[in-house]
Amino acid sequence: MPELSQIELSLLRLIREDPFAGQQEMAHRLGISRPAVAAHVMRLTERGHILGRGYVLPQEGRIVAIGGAVIDRKYHARAPLIAGTSNPVEGTRSFGGVARNVAENLALLGASTGFVSAVGTDESGRDLLRHLRERGVDTAHVLSLPDQRTAEYAAILEPGGDLAYGIADMAIFDALTPEMMDSVWPAVASASLVFADCNLPAATLAALIEKRPRSRFSLAVDAVSTPKVARLPRELKGIDLLFMNFDEACAWNDCDFTRDINGMMGAANALHEAGAAAVVLSCGTLGVVVHTKDTVCHVPVVEAKPVDMTGAGDAMIAGTLNFYSRNDTLVEAVRKGALIGSLTTETPASVHPELSTDFVEACLHRLGPSVTNGDHLVRN
Repeated sequence: MPELSQIELSLLRLIREDPFAGQQEMAHRLGISRPAVAAHVMRLTERGHILGRGYVLPQEGRIVAIGGAVIDRKYHARAPLIAGTSNPVEGTRSFGGVARNVAENLALLGASTGFVSAVGTDESGRDLLRHLRERGVDTAHVLSLPDQRTAEYAAILEPGGDLAYGIADMAIFDALTPEMMDSVWPAVASASLVFADCNLPAATLAALIEKRPRSRFSLAVDAVSTPKVARLPRELKGIDLLFMNFDEACAWNDCDFTRDINGMMGAANALHEAGAAAVVLSCGTLGVVVHTKDTVCHVPVVEAKPVDMTGAGDAMIAGTLNFYSRNDTLVEAVRKGALIGSLTTETPASVHPELSTDFVEACLHRLGPSVTNGDHLVRN
């Protein structure tokens, strides 16, 4: 039998991962033309490698994360930084991006998890996708773009750990357009829960929110940062669960709320009134306020001995989504999410290397008494 080319092997992999992928989608992901895909499919069919398309039913409980996939680099200065010259540093590389972190956490917690993003065909992109696949994340709908660089964020830290400079190359996420979303829509629409971060362009977020009421999935969104929260529309109807921190909420509301629990409650209420069905608003050591149609509750932070705060918020989001999708109440899911976030701060990794449902169960004793629902703010 004739040996298959690399393109043909890649094409077969895509078809195995998604038997219903269109030829234009596969062409886009392989970086070739649609007629070329058609020709390869014909040859593979003639050789007996493709017999036809099967019928695939949506997998219940599946969660799809859409958004940022980033290579994080940290450069820790060994001595005070001096401008205009070379400075000795200790460098590390890790995988980041809000949606990517959330996807990895979800997979480690046992959730069936898909991921939609864009990476380059460079070494960084290949490493990032391989790592996610090893964690059990379905990366079939991640675009690999030959003319783009995988997103990177570099933090240059002073000897004491304070951030001196943060630089980001995120241009590749401009490729995550509404048209791209249309090309992967069957995989998105078949999910039970979709999580999107504001690394997506504003038009893509708006299209996703607009389509939500006509789809089977629930939609959760995270603001990512104070600048990127501006990508959210002013009408939040269509978002089932909105994650924000206090500063992002102040920026979106264009209002300076008091930095206390009452201020958090006011900010969350404003987001709820703007259309978000439920809001999870965090504020560092002040904890989290959960605002739904029926309840406003305060969930305190879980005490920890932090080593690195990187990824803690993403871990909290993933834990909340995982347990909420498994029929915990939102407040109880947030409590477990807050626990996972605190556990993550106790490791230098962005995703806790021991994370699993058994690990979380073994750590539940670190939570305080359950929060009770009520008409007013509840503290425990």
